Amino acid sequence: MKNEIKNLRISIIGAARSGIAAALLAARHGAKVLLSDSGNPALSDEILNKLRNYSIEIELNYHTEKVYDCDFIVASPGVPIDSEVLEKAISKGIKVYSELEFASWFAKGKIIAVTGTNGKTTTTALIHYILKNSGFKTFVGGNIGNAFSNFADQTDEQSITVLEVSSYQLDLIESFHPDVAIILNITPDHLERYNNNFSSYINSKFRVIKNLDEGDVFIYNKDDDNISRTLSRGKFLTQSFSAIDSSFATTFYMDGKIYVRESENRDFPDFTTEKVTLVVDTKQMLLRGIHNYYNSMAALLSSKFIGCDIEHIRNGLLTFQGVEHRLEVVRNLDGVLYVNDSKATNVRSTYYALKSFDSPIVLILGGREKGNDYSEIKTLVDEKVKLILAFGESKEKIEKYFGSITKVIVCETLEEVVQQAKINSLPGDVVLFSPACKSFDMFNNFEQRGKKFKELVNQL
Repeated sequence: MKNEIKNLRISIIGAARSGIAAALLAARHGAKVLLSDSGNPALSDEILNKLRNYSIEIELNYHTEKVYDCDFIVASPGVPIDSEVLEKAISKGIKVYSELEFASWFAKGKIIAVTGTNGKTTTTALIHYILKNSGFKTFVGGNIGNAFSNFADQTDEQSITVLEVSSYQLDLIESFHPDVAIILNITPDHLERYNNNFSSYINSKFRVIKNLDEGDVFIYNKDDDNISRTLSRGKFLTQSFSAIDSSFATTFYMDGKIYVRESENRDFPDFTTEKVTLVVDTKQMLLRGIHNYYNSMAALLSSKFIGCDIEHIRNGLLTFQGVEHRLEVVRNLDGVLYVNDSKATNVRSTYYALKSFDSPIVLILGGREKGNDYSEIKTLVDEKVKLILAFGESKEKIEKYFGSITKVIVCETLEEVVQQAKINSLPGDVVLFSPACKSFDMFNNFEQRGKKFKELVNQL
């Protein structure tokens, strides 16, 4: 059994959230652990005391040769496969696993794994919300807030674990086996990690179905060409969702409503005779936007597969309020709606955000990006955006691209951005903070960026 690790020597690479959780999990099960990071992450006294209490050795600012004196390595998601430390380990014949893979060795019960370029966090949180409120014993985590290693050994045969999984986490899996695997969509993102090879990124996402077997289900977006072209069949059940073509989709969005097909034969449904059930009228949902209807359909199918009835699913879809930093309403001030979408770290996310509003938009863009293609939102900006406030490293590029389409004001700080938003907005407008860029030029992560935006808006 892989979870029998007592007295094994395990090196954990990366001392961020996932690495720390993996180190503590390994130590709890009797392993001799080295936690190594080439940088100098700010570890709180509380974390340091926990690590020391488990006799975990820590090295920061470098990787010493001690790293390779181990039975295997667990890598945090932020450590690339082609990093010097992992390449050297692999050349020495040392097995390298992701934190996701390692944690899964200790997990019991069913696992729902959600991946995709956009919508992972909302869908993961929504599935957890539906199941928890339906009486299931649930855990939620992975790439969303709580590392899998923090709770994997607390699960039991009755529990349902809902995981947001990133391509980084999937790159180094071997036996990770979800009961439900979901791919929401695939668009270019994180390509610097994959040598600008989009096919490699797609293949990484599809690793989520690597170990699916009979009795498992793969749920996918039928409208996404990148998924459909890569689709492979197996012993597992395949179900799809669509907002474009209702034929042969297990659940679909049509005329503002979400429907599900229910067939007597689960493995070989007859799409010509099956029952079609109205699940929800989206006008009654708190979530808005077509992208959230896609997320809702994925949540519907996975919850239904687990055994949740339609009434509980319907109630969950109607009452779920969304997640922080994703189209989060901050306040309505003087008739102007301020929306925090800091989690929009790529252009596609901003595309969906723009599609969600019909009012005139003051759009806040900027941050760190590598080769963003803003043409994807050009038409929407032309139709909906009265003003762009550009900030961060990409502000000049944004001004150059959009300056001929709409008015652009370049700002130096987020404080200036919020002040300009107030000055330039009118009752009925939406101030949309959907940066389309990563946060690392000015903030540690999109969460910190979003919290700062909310703080500044609430001070107006």
